[in-house]
Amino acid sequence: MKTKRLGNSDMFISSLGFGSWATMTIPSRALERALELGVNWIDTAAVYGMGHSEEVIARTLANWPGPRPYVFTKCGLQPDDKGQLRRVLTAASIRSECEQSLRRLGVEVIDLYQIHWPVEDPQEIEEGWITMSELRREGKVRWIGVSNFNVDQLKRLQTIAPVTSLQPRYSIVHPEAERGILPFCHRENIGVIVYSPMASGLLTGAMTREGIAKLPENNWRKHDPDFNEPRLSTNLALVERLRAIGKRHAATPGAVAVAWTLRNSTVTGAIVGVREPEEVEDLRQVEVIRLTADEFQYLETAGVPQLSAC
Repeated sequence: MKTKRLGNSDMFISSLGFGSWATMTIPSRALERALELGVNWIDTAAVYGMGHSEEVIARTLANWPGPRPYVFTKCGLQPDDKGQLRRVLTAASIRSECEQSLRRLGVEVIDLYQIHWPVEDPQEIEEGWITMSELRREGKVRWIGVSNFNVDQLKRLQTIAPVTSLQPRYSIVHPEAERGILPFCHRENIGVIVYSPMASGLLTGAMTREGIAKLPENNWRKHDPDFNEPRLSTNLALVERLRAIGKRHAATPGAVAVAWTLRNSTVTGAIVGVREPEEVEDLRQVEVIRLTADEFQYLETAGVPQLSAC
């Protein structure tokens, strides 16, 4: 699998990364197959399964005979007394989270440590980023990045310590990052690893109107605008166009959707969440898909806003 340098780091990462959010307790078989196919980085977070995801990754890698992949994890989300997650970027909290992640992952240093979400208080953001830079100087983490930060917040961080990477949501149904975030990252040499390139499963081709209607009430998709009208009809029509293009390339709709995000030269890699080895196989075509101008136009006319072919 082709690799690309991540921002200002010395890491060359594969175009696809293994995401562990989808199931919280990631199946080791799917991870092992991804590594066999050349995926060389894993994205997780302390909050995924409340640490369980990191532990599963550690057990899988302990038995992995090949080269050790990069492990990226995140901090900044903590449960309150009622079990509700809140954003915390104080120095003490970040240091505690880092130590716990190091222990669960069974490593001496984290390859990329990321702040999961910004907080409203700009002073706390600065405190958190100063702490992240200190952890790097102390050798506990190799590189530091953020997720879900906007341009103004990134500018503020850059005055304290260089940002190695940003994780924005980015897909053909959510191309908002093109408006300001991606151009800024390009100018500042900030690596971009996008999440939800298949729009939380919506663009895989496996979701149907009937299946979405049967989702339990406690499934967040049940109440998400992308999975409800008036957006749902537009999104399902887009899936059929992705399917038609996929047939030309012997690829799934999901693979075409991921390829759409990677066609942007600012994007370093895309996080994909898979549950079974077969789903990893479905994504093998991502790297070889080269969408034509006609195919871009075909997708644009499905009614999705803010698309571009560059």
